Amino acid sequence: MVRLVALLASLMLLVAACGGDQPDDATAPADEATEDAAAPADEATEDAGAATDDDSGATEDAAEPTDGATEDVAAGDEGGDCTLDEPVPVGVVFSQTAGAAVYGVSQTAAVELAAEELNAEGGVTYDLIIEDDATDPAQGITAYERLIEQEQVSILIGPTLSNVFFSAGPVAQEFGVPALGVSTTADGITEIGDYIFRDSLTEAQVIPNTVAEATESLGLERVALLYSDNDAFTVSGFEIFEQAVEEQGLEVTSTETFATGDTDFSAQLTAVANNEPDALFVSALAEEAALLLTQARDLGLDVPVVGGNGFNSPAIIDQAGEAAEGVIVGAAWNAAADDEANEAFKSAYEEATGRAPDQFAAQAYTGMKLIARAVESACSADRDAIRDAMEGLQGVDTILGEFSFTDGRDADHTGVTQVVEDGSFALLD
Repeated sequence: MVRLVALLASLMLLVAACGGDQPDDATAPADEATEDAAAPADEATEDAGAATDDDSGATEDAAEPTDGATEDVAAGDEGGDCTLDEPVPVGVVFSQTAGAAVYGVSQTAAVELAAEELNAEGGVTYDLIIEDDATDPAQGITAYERLIEQEQVSILIGPTLSNVFFSAGPVAQEFGVPALGVSTTADGITEIGDYIFRDSLTEAQVIPNTVAEATESLGLERVALLYSDNDAFTVSGFEIFEQAVEEQGLEVTSTETFATGDTDFSAQLTAVANNEPDALFVSALAEEAALLLTQARDLGLDVPVVGGNGFNSPAIIDQAGEAAEGVIVGAAWNAAADDEANEAFKSAYEEATGRAPDQFAAQAYTGMKLIARAVESACSADRDAIRDAMEGLQGVDTILGEFSFTDGRDADHTGVTQVVEDGSFALLD
């Protein structure tokens, strides 16, 4: 049972994007981008807030369990004996419009798919209440507040971008509602508080290995750095790139910046080219990444490009075309994985949406399945019970691989390094 709480215009955009058509304009991924892709990083909330001890925001009456709760959720504990009388309300907040819609549309479709599969199993069912954060921190806060106070959700999933989560996350922490990030990779997300989780590998977990593998594979010695300096995610990615480059003993030929929402990168790319690096390392969101690739090749800058997590979208390949060939990026998931569960997910997602899933869809799908594992282990829709069960998830079989939460509520599973070959993401040899 899914309720979509969004403006009619947002719904129309979501339908268009899920149909798989891509616009001719590279500045508008998934036909939903706007000029302002994300709010500045300085809007991120530093004060995480403390969890409230009162139960005024709890959903104790949302669903009454008919079986006892368990504390630990190991790989073999499916929670299959649990039955709840009412659907568990799950708040879903993703960017279905504006710059991050290129990620959020696939995330929404994946969560809906996971919920449909779970509801078909019976025992425990899930009611998704979906909000569009419009790639805007203020909208993210509003969505969280409405879902928590009006809809009385038991748990939240999303928002899409780190800078939106930095603003909205403290709201969940204050009300004592568990919130799961499924694409938020900037450092500090889970430090908001003990109700905050994420199943997305952080840039700090992925970029160092990506840089090491790219350095070895390409024989790199001199590299240039380029990043957006007004977004929490891209700034975090740059800082980790910078540290990883130092650890590999690489020389930095130049460091250039731009703003999320920019469309002309000729000055920065010319400066990069003048210093003749062996490769260009970029921390950017998908919209800017596609433009950067195209403009770099147009200027004759044909060195390899190594990207951060923002490059993990087929939209980059669709929009940049041949310019995306050879791009290297670390990822939490690769479509080439051929295990039974992954094949079933890919098939079901393509049937539901008409397009192949990306990493963001895979992480969102996994996130909903992790939520279900916690709910069914606790056998309760109570917020605190779900939080405690989430914290205990260890060794769970998922399409991302064997998954556990760390003591800090971050994701613990093995990532991969990808390269764009013949118009798709392949594993780097």
